[in-house]
This record gives sequence, C-alpha cells and structure tokens, in this order.
Amino acid sequence: MSRRTLAFLAALGATTIYGINHTIAKGVMPTYVKPFGFIFLRLFGASLLFWGISFFGPKEKLERRDWGRLLVCAFFGMGINMLSFFKGLDLSTPINSAVLITITPILVVILSALFIKEKITLQRGIGVFMGLIGALALILFGAEIRQDATNIPLGNMLFIVNATSYGLYLILVKKLLEKYHPFTLMKWMFGIGFIITLPITYTEFKEIQWSHLPVEALGAIAFVIIGTTFLTYLFNVFALTQLKASTVGVFMYLQPLIGIIFAIVAGKDHLTLVKFLAIVLVLIGVYLVSKKVRPGP
Repeated sequence: MSRRTLAFLAALGATTIYGINHTIAKGVMPTYVKPFGFIFLRLFGASLLFWGISFFGPKEKLERRDWGRLLVCAFFGMGINMLSFFKGLDLSTPINSAVLITITPILVVILSALFIKEKITLQRGIGVFMGLIGALALILFGAEIRQDATNIPLGNMLFIVNATSYGLYLILVKKLLEKYHPFTLMKWMFGIGFIITLPITYTEFKEIQWSHLPVEALGAIAFVIIGTTFLTYLFNVFALTQLKASTVGVFMYLQPLIGIIFAIVAGKDHLTLVKFLAIVLVLIGVYLVSKKVRPGP
C-alpha cells in the first residue's frame, strides 16, 4: 500500500473518529461522567500523551515574548473550547453538535475580518450568510423534548461558543505554528489548559464512581482521550505530509455526515426536517467560505 493511500486512510480515520465522538461522548454523560469531569480526564490524559511524544520531537525553548500568545491560545483552544463543547453536548444532541461545530471555518472568516482585517469576498459573504442562517435555524427551531437533552437551545448556543473560541484559537496559534514544532505547542497548551480549567473540572472529576463504571463507559473515556484528542492529531499530521492541505480539508465535509449516520444507527438521535435543512445550509456555507476563488483573466 502506497504512502499516499495510507494518507487518505489516515485523513478518513481522523474524520471518522471526530464524527462518531459526539455520540460516544454523549453516551457516558451525565450518567457515568459529568461534562466537566470529562474535560478533566481529557486534558490530563492529552497532557500526558503529548508530553510523552514530545521527547521524540525537537527540543525547543519558547521565547519569553511568545508565552502571552500561548496562554491566550490555551485559554480559547483548550479552556473555553472544551468547557462549552462538553456542556453543550450534555444539554443538546449528537446531531446538533456534529452540525454546529462545523461552522468553525465560517466563524474564522468573520473573526479574521474583524481582527486581522482580511477581506470578505462576495462568495465568502454568501457562504457566511447561509451558514449562519443554518446555525440559527437549528438554535431557534431545533428544540425537542428529550430526557437525555434537557436544554437543547442552550446546548446549541454553547456549540456556537465552542466554534467561536476554536476559531479564535486557529487565528492566534498560526504565528506560533510558523515558529515552533506542533509537539512543543501541544504539550504546553494542553498542560496550561488543564491548570486553567482545574477549579471548574475537579469537583465533577471527584464524583466519578470508578468502581461502578461498566466496560463500555471506560472504553468511551479511553476513546475520547486517546482517539479524539491524540490519534486524530497524529493522523492529520501524517496525512498532511503526503497530501495537500486543501485535499485533507475536503474530509471536513464528511465529519457531520458520519456523525449524523452514526448517531441514527446507534439509536441516539434522529433526523428532523429542521436538522436536515440546517445541515444543507451549513455545509453549503462551509464549502463557499473554504473554496478558493480563482483569479480573473
């Protein structure tokens, strides 16, 4: 099997893990692990994994002037991002989660225009409009009565907070990625994120009844820590060594579709007309903001 084929499989593997993560994480919350307790486990586990793998990367020392940006990246990328995602998933549904966090590229366009004065083209403007309409439709009209989703509108709003904070993180971390190896950044950002969120997450972590956790709950926790947080990163890094970034980016469109199909097949969610229309609008919006505009003749 060629390295290019392996790269395609790696990109598909990362997308699949991301897609099914919504349902798997939802399956253990809040019965076995409350959302903030899950964040404690994810950040602590990821910190150990990235600190461990960093010994195989270059030995870099962060310059003093870069620590401020690193702290802000950890705050948005590992703090607000994860707190809002897991609490949102606790209150809402896997399909809503899979759809709404996909709007991150749309929010990056808006935030880039606001903070670094990037121009929004007509094509991207239409994409932003369609994507936001889809997201708003899901927030305003996607409410259901479900025992496992106690406040869907609030949960959906938290997904928007999640996507926004992650969008800010992507903009801010770009300069650091141009300067340092990803392993160096990941080990510090996950470690700082763990410390920042500790006052919020520790109480729910202490409430976990480890002796009463079934095997499937332990498996789900391991999947989120090792699979979603660690393996997806390695898969994407390998894919990018063999494929163009634009090619790897195409797999982003599969993520909500995989998430939706898995949630339905697993019997954890169902597709409504509002959800379907929101999915179509969001995916078209993401496509338009991600598609490069060809220069005129």
